[in-house]
Amino acid sequence: MQKSQRPNRGHSVYSRNREALLAMTATAALLTGLSTSANAVPLNMQPGPAPLPDAARSAKPKATVLASRDKASTKPKESEDVAARAKGVLTVVVSISKQQLTLYSDGQPIAHSRVSTGVPGHATPTGVFSVIQKDRWHHSNIYSNAPMYYMQRITWSGVAMHQGVVPNGPASHGCIRLPEAFARQMWGITKLGARVIVTYGDVTPVAIANDRLFTFKPDVKPEAQPEATPQPEASSADKIKAAYGILETAQLQPGMGNMTASDASKSPWDAAKPGDRALDAMAFAVGAPRQTAVTTPDTKPAAAGNPRVANTATNTTVDELRPLKPGPVSVFISRKEGKLFVRKGFEPVFDVPVTFEQPDQPLGTHVFTAVALKDDNTTLRWNVMSMPGGASAPVKKAEKGKKVEVAVTTPASNATDALNRVNIPQDAIDRISRLMSPGASLIISDKGISGETGKGTDFIVLTR
Repeated sequence: MQKSQRPNRGHSVYSRNREALLAMTATAALLTGLSTSANAVPLNMQPGPAPLPDAARSAKPKATVLASRDKASTKPKESEDVAARAKGVLTVVVSISKQQLTLYSDGQPIAHSRVSTGVPGHATPTGVFSVIQKDRWHHSNIYSNAPMYYMQRITWSGVAMHQGVVPNGPASHGCIRLPEAFARQMWGITKLGARVIVTYGDVTPVAIANDRLFTFKPDVKPEAQPEATPQPEASSADKIKAAYGILETAQLQPGMGNMTASDASKSPWDAAKPGDRALDAMAFAVGAPRQTAVTTPDTKPAAAGNPRVANTATNTTVDELRPLKPGPVSVFISRKEGKLFVRKGFEPVFDVPVTFEQPDQPLGTHVFTAVALKDDNTTLRWNVMSMPGGASAPVKKAEKGKKVEVAVTTPASNATDALNRVNIPQDAIDRISRLMSPGASLIISDKGISGETGKGTDFIVLTR
């Protein structure tokens, strides 16, 4: 048989087997691909990027979910933590150079926030202030009824902390703008009277101990007078007989109907013990004058908003007899005015002259705050913030042919030296000690009382 006539069986079987194997392989690959695709992307979705490996695919959503939950739970928790830490004496410090607010509790920082203060031409004043009004839904009565929610006023002339737009820099007309979240949070924590300090630089509370700082002496009383020899108390029957005896005498003798308590002291009233409530009432009924405080007469009427409405007498004055407003006591010592002023509950109590060692040397401005009582219940724990000086005066340009004199400035005293240089009358120290409590403050400054200080304010000291 010729080679050309032999059937090519081997080649045909090999070809058929190869084709079958390729078909089976393609079918298996197609089925596997369809199965994988069905698991990776739903059929009703548009094809997207290749799926990640299972480990990466399972880890990424899990991490994202946890981060989202943590972020959602951190915000209220942080707010609750600040409120929980704000249990002490609160102080707000605003740094204009940093455009930052720091909230302190008992001298420890508990919160920070960005702020936006006044632009040039409408600068935010620097100095010592306090919160004098709060309004949740306040609107400006100057700038087109603009909303200023969570407002906390620090001057009656229009400076306040409130919610507003806070860009990266000054942008207000003098107010201190806060982000909404922080404005709401701080508004719910602070109270009227909270100290607010605005400086160009930055200040930090520092613990201080000094024997010249006021102590807590609630039981201080005037020197005891020698007790009179006790007299036997008259019986009730004797008191009644004495009263009727006076009435009979007044009816029988002409002119006795107008008898006063001083006349009655020479009559059977002596049978009654002085101070008896019933007989005292009868004595007032016939014209006995009530005891009043003896004060130095003030011939000048107090002007509206004048902080010095209390007279300067250091003896018994009306402030020791009338009830004082609640709130910590504030003391301000001014080198400019040579006086010590006392306020409580936004109202003046009294003021007295003081003297200074080296009166020509500057003291600076220092704010001392009593934050808590120590274990002995008489000694107060104090901190102090010494404020940097105000902006220096602009240097005058030298005119042709004229010399310019350069002023030599003397550095201000530190807080301890400022305390040691002030001489306070002992009587004033005793009276202030009876009013001391945590939250009380002492301000020593070269400045005088600002015109912003008045009715419904604590001491406002402007440093610029």
